[in-house]
Amino acid sequence: MSAELQQTAEFLLELDKLKAVTRKTKIAGGARYENSAEHSWQIALMAMAMEPYAIEPVAIDRVVKMLLVHDVGEIDAGDVIVYANVDPAKREAEELAGVERVFGLLPAALAAPFIALWKEFEAAVTPEARFAHSLDRAMPVFLNLSNQGQSWREHGVSYERVVGRIRTEIEAGCPALWDYLEGRLATARVNGWFGAPSK
Repeated sequence: MSAELQQTAEFLLELDKLKAVTRKTKIAGGARYENSAEHSWQIALMAMAMEPYAIEPVAIDRVVKMLLVHDVGEIDAGDVIVYANVDPAKREAEELAGVERVFGLLPAALAAPFIALWKEFEAAVTPEARFAHSLDRAMPVFLNLSNQGQSWREHGVSYERVVGRIRTEIEAGCPALWDYLEGRLATARVNGWFGAPSK
C-alpha cells in the first residue's frame, strides 16, 4: 500500500468518529439523539431536494460538499446547540483546529480543498455557503417540529430565541424555506413546544 493510500485510510477511520458526536436534537419520532454524521448526510440530501428554492442559482455539488465537511471539526470540538450563548470566535477557532487536524491526516494536496470548503461555509459569503447555512439552520427545526419541540423544551429555548437565531440565516439563502417554517413555528408556540423566555 502506498503511503498516500495509507494516509487516506487513516483519515477515513478518523472520520468515523463523527458518528459518535451526539447532537441535542432527536431523530424524527424521538427514539434517540441524532449524531453529527447523520446530520451532515441528511442536509446534503436536503440541499439537492431544496435547490429549486435557493434565493439565487447555486452550484449544488459545491453546496453538498460544504455540508458534508461543515461539522468535521466537531470530532474534536463536540457539538454545541445553535442557541447556546458561546463566544463565536472561540467556537470557530476550536472547530478550525479540529478541521485542520482531521483533514491534515490526508496528503496536503487533498487536504487543502476540504479545508477551503469548510472556511467558505463558515464565512457564509458565497451563494452556495449562504444556501448551505440556511439548510443547516432549518433541519433541526424540522426535527423539533416533528418531536413537539424536544430540544427547545429540554434546553429552555424560547420561541423568540429560535426565531432570532435562525430567521436571518434561513432567509439569506432560502426565503421560501423561512416562509414555510414561520407559520409552523407560530403554531408550535401556541402548542407550548418552546422553553420559557429568558427574563
